[in-house]
Amino acid sequence: MKILLLGGTADARHLADALHKKGQNQSGLNHSKLNVIYSLAGLVRIPKVDCQLVVGGFTQFGGLAQYLKDNNIGAILDVTHPYAQTMSSKAVIAAKDVGIPCWRFHRPAWQQEEGDNWQDYQDEADLLAQLDGFRVPLLSAGQMSEALLKRIMQLPSIERIVWRTAVEPKFSLPDNIDWIKAIGPFALEDERQLLVAHSIDVIVSKNSGGSATYSKLEAARELSISVLLHARPILPDADREFSDTEECLQACLAAWGNTSIHIKHQQKDSQQ
Repeated sequence: MKILLLGGTADARHLADALHKKGQNQSGLNHSKLNVIYSLAGLVRIPKVDCQLVVGGFTQFGGLAQYLKDNNIGAILDVTHPYAQTMSSKAVIAAKDVGIPCWRFHRPAWQQEEGDNWQDYQDEADLLAQLDGFRVPLLSAGQMSEALLKRIMQLPSIERIVWRTAVEPKFSLPDNIDWIKAIGPFALEDERQLLVAHSIDVIVSKNSGGSATYSKLEAARELSISVLLHARPILPDADREFSDTEECLQACLAAWGNTSIHIKHQQKDSQQ
């Protein structure tokens, strides 16, 4: 059986490796052949995986549904970033079109703790309204449009912006926007120094979950810095949904493999 694993996160890499290992170790007549195809956009970096790799999306193949048909895919496992709304939605639709299951793993969202000063924002207009009154935001919610950055800079209270992303902007930035290229995981001490050195008074982030970029929130708690978190998008329901990697792995193996293996110590995710 072929599984198309939609990735781009550390969780996806580990699930792909574990399922691929299962497929390689199969023997005997009671085991169905398990093949993993790992797909990712490849905008940040391309990981080393032992299974088959598809980079750059499915438009090159005539769309996701067509790819599923042409490659005899038996199931989709969506392990994309929690904010990959377009890809997750397309996966559910395409799976229904060709009559195969679509399962999804997304790591749990961060939960507010005592001492945190968090507020959710729903969209760009909401973000702009909540940023008004702050002086120096750290924007760590991934890529933003040139238009949105200009609108932030036009807020009366904003003096300058620190923008941290994994991919270089495709447009030139004015002098009052400091761009930092960085890929997690980030250490708490480094995050603390960054916030202090740049006089950050608010952090803008996605609620990505995981440990790789959580240290900025710990530092914000220590320094009493406000945090604006982009609320997670609402996605169409998958056939099964998981928030624990081991549970997801074992469910996949029970449905498609018949052998029990375990993911080794998980590396930290690079998503912001």
